[in-house]
Amino acid sequence: MGEVRLIDSHCHLNYEYDGKTVDDLVREAGAAGVESLVTISVDFDTHPEVLAISEKFPNVFHTVGLHPHEGSRWKSTDADYLRKAARHPKCRGIGELGLDYYYDHSEHGAQLEALRNQLELALEVELPIVVHSRDAEADLLPELEKYARRVKPGKQVGVIHCFTGTQEFGQKCLDLGFYISFSGILTFKNAEPLRVAAKAYPLDRILVETDSPFLAPIPFRGKKGEPSMVLQTAMKLAEVKGLSLDEVALATTANSKRLFGI
Repeated sequence: MGEVRLIDSHCHLNYEYDGKTVDDLVREAGAAGVESLVTISVDFDTHPEVLAISEKFPNVFHTVGLHPHEGSRWKSTDADYLRKAARHPKCRGIGELGLDYYYDHSEHGAQLEALRNQLELALEVELPIVVHSRDAEADLLPELEKYARRVKPGKQVGVIHCFTGTQEFGQKCLDLGFYISFSGILTFKNAEPLRVAAKAYPLDRILVETDSPFLAPIPFRGKKGEPSMVLQTAMKLAEVKGLSLDEVALATTANSKRLFGI
């Protein structure tokens, strides 16, 4: 298993990990075969923390964006901040952005406004988007369709992160050029519909992630998720697709490198 090389395509290294340092997390991920990590921004206040982590570690990259939970905080000056932050050589995506009607932390109209502003900026700076989607497929899909049609040929569209949507929604996103990323949820007992979708989707369009410190996979349920645990998701994906772990690792790592320019 020492030869397996994975990429955790979505984690939050600036969050709290029960006393573990970022150095611990990156080192332990490396020991588990994780060669690169993408640490994801959720707001502009904490983006400097994300940036500092990315700058410290050669194998860590980052994004900049506003999570839909924070949609009501979007202000016009954020566009200038995002535009400038996107120019950093290790910034590889815009997000995480999207819509979340499950928690409703921000009013739907505010979420949509923040989303549309960020989609415009992503097109301007020509970086892929990292999409958060929960209970909002009917409103989100038209926005993604309009965006994807305007992405320049040869440029990457983006990824639907921590996929938990309907199989039909996922397929429509694949048709638009998006990647689909699976998290530790793929290992959960009640996630059979997700495994059915993972089996159906082509391996050359799939990424793996932890979304750490959330969603620790089986057998780590109840603990904080860590980037090293992306191995468990890759193993489950291999089992679902009837492939070897090596095949899944090679493909998902190549997909992450293609998407994020790693």
